[in-house]
Amino acid sequence: MRTVSVSEAKNQLSALLDRVKAGEEALILERGVPVARLSPVAGGSGEGLALLERKGLVRRGLGQPVNLEALPWPEAKASTLELLLREREEGR
Repeated sequence: MRTVSVSEAKNQLSALLDRVKAGEEALILERGVPVARLSPVAGGSGEGLALLERKGLVRRGLGQPVNLEALPWPEAKASTLELLLREREEGR
């Protein structure tokens, strides 16, 4: 966490806010005593994903999203119960 004095925060507010937007936190000190903490706002507008992307933890896909509901369901060759019972019999 970055620490800055009140006067430094006032003089370099734009740069400080850019760092906070990038995911850093800043602790503001008044005469060496912590008085405030600046941290990114977590919201539902994709900011969390953008932060993970900047940290290199995720990568956005290049294609279009797939409508999973439109995909056909695979047809089962046997019921799940039959397969489970067969597997249990083989294990004996």
